[in-house]
Amino acid sequence: MFTEGQLYSPVTQGDDGNVLVHLSDEHPGVHDPEYRARRNAIAAMALNYRAGEPVPQVEYTEEEQRVWRIVSAELAFKRAKYACTEVVEAADRLNLPTDHIPQLDEVSAKLFPRTGFRYAPAAGLVPLREFFGSFADRIFHSTQYIRHHSAPLYTPEPDAVHEILGHANQLASPRFAALYETVGAAVQRLETERALKFLADVFWFSLEFGVVREDNEVRCYGAGLLSSFGEIEEFRGARLRPLNIAEMGTAVYDITHYQPILYCARSITEIEDVVGGFFATVDDEAVAALTRQPV
Repeated sequence: MFTEGQLYSPVTQGDDGNVLVHLSDEHPGVHDPEYRARRNAIAAMALNYRAGEPVPQVEYTEEEQRVWRIVSAELAFKRAKYACTEVVEAADRLNLPTDHIPQLDEVSAKLFPRTGFRYAPAAGLVPLREFFGSFADRIFHSTQYIRHHSAPLYTPEPDAVHEILGHANQLASPRFAALYETVGAAVQRLETERALKFLADVFWFSLEFGVVREDNEVRCYGAGLLSSFGEIEEFRGARLRPLNIAEMGTAVYDITHYQPILYCARSITEIEDVVGGFFATVDDEAVAALTRQPV
């Protein structure tokens, strides 16, 4: 299992209202004061956002736009080569811009007519219950910052590239969007943190890092793979296991390295039946039975 807080740089707000994003010592932008100021300002906009208000508009710099152009071009090529047909066709229909970073309301305008999902801003880590629970209302909480320009093809944390080129292209598929909504409904049935964590780990090994066999090849559908320049190449070397909910929900893994073990479905239908079936029926008792521990 992983600690979800490791995925994001923590965001704090002082008594004076100043917002600070705490980058790790290994972060490419940790010694760039201009980048750090940008991250703080973008996070503050998200923290000040309230549902029903206009989504904050980020005035991206030319340097940030250049990063997007580089990454979106590279990932489009790799998506066509390595992603499953369901994702490739959904991404083609969504037709996200490659020349500029789309604002979140621009993503919503493209996505909502197709699957009913809308994007809302997040400063950084959103608590699991809120993040997954919002899927029931077809809302996806997304960060708005972009990775540091010194490493356009790498990020130690999810950024707009991951949230948009990974998740939005996946959410443009009605079949995958329906799975997300089922996750949201499941959260409302879960009372224990252990059950919620179990669900999050199954989500990790499916909708984040899932692969599927198609035309005698292994192709990816997980947003974490779709948005990672390095990992979308490496996943074919992973050890593949069949879908197994008990294993997926209890596996120990390191988010800072390429995933050495992935769970491979035989078809999109199997993902819907096995993973979707779990999301549709899971409750605290079911997780207790799967982990052979008392609730």
